[in-house]
Amino acid sequence: RAALGASLPLVQRDYRFERVWFWGCIQGLHGAYYIAEGLGPDRAAPRSRLYSLNCLDWSLLTPATKEILALAEQVKGRFQGDPSFEYSLAEINTEAAARLVESGKEPVIKEETRLIATIEQIDRAVGIVPRGAFVKTPLGSVHENKHFEGLSLVEAKKLSSYFHFTKPVHLKNKTLLEKADLDPSTDFLDSLEHDIPRGSWSIQLEQGGSVVVLRSLLWLGLTFYHVPMTKQFGYVYFGTGEKNLDLPFML
Repeated sequence: RAALGASLPLVQRDYRFERVWFWGCIQGLHGAYYIAEGLGPDRAAPRSRLYSLNCLDWSLLTPATKEILALAEQVKGRFQGDPSFEYSLAEINTEAAARLVESGKEPVIKEETRLIATIEQIDRAVGIVPRGAFVKTPLGSVHENKHFEGLSLVEAKKLSSYFHFTKPVHLKNKTLLEKADLDPSTDFLDSLEHDIPRGSWSIQLEQGGSVVVLRSLLWLGLTFYHVPMTKQFGYVYFGTGEKNLDLPFML
């Protein structure tokens, strides 16, 4: 914690980020990856992601592409904790390996590439914010809402009060009648209430109801907190970087 407190302000200064978030930690068999995200003025813009093995020296990760995400989905099992470790695609998916060989690339995937994809998957699936915390301007950019004073305790207990902080998918499928009740400046993201499978979120009140905590059962280790009637909220991930594929059978 002391190392993070000393190194993250230096990361913010050196990379000229407007803000730096500590994203969490992915635990490997022989080491852990500590992740941070750098944000610019437009909060909806792609984030810069960095990782560290010792909380002091940070390395910038390349942005995730569709190709990287598709390849990383083939890899199963625990992370090793070594960024240069190579997974052999020939043992995992022979078709994907053959396609790589045809295009002149080696049929391997580095753990650093898998790390990039896993962070992107977790952010897309379970990276969440309270309703009203961010506003969308008429020009399309997203900024922190200076007038946001937190959700009321009644609202904070509802899944519909929280949004996925990524490009909306279900919003486009809503009817005109459903969209009529929405505020385009704040309701521009997908709500958690339509997440599949149903029941993939656990809402709990802690410290005598003064803190609302949401935990994802799909990506075990993702915890979101919000202090009602204040601007305090955030999420952090501490886990193995593996999706809980057995969830539909557990509910």
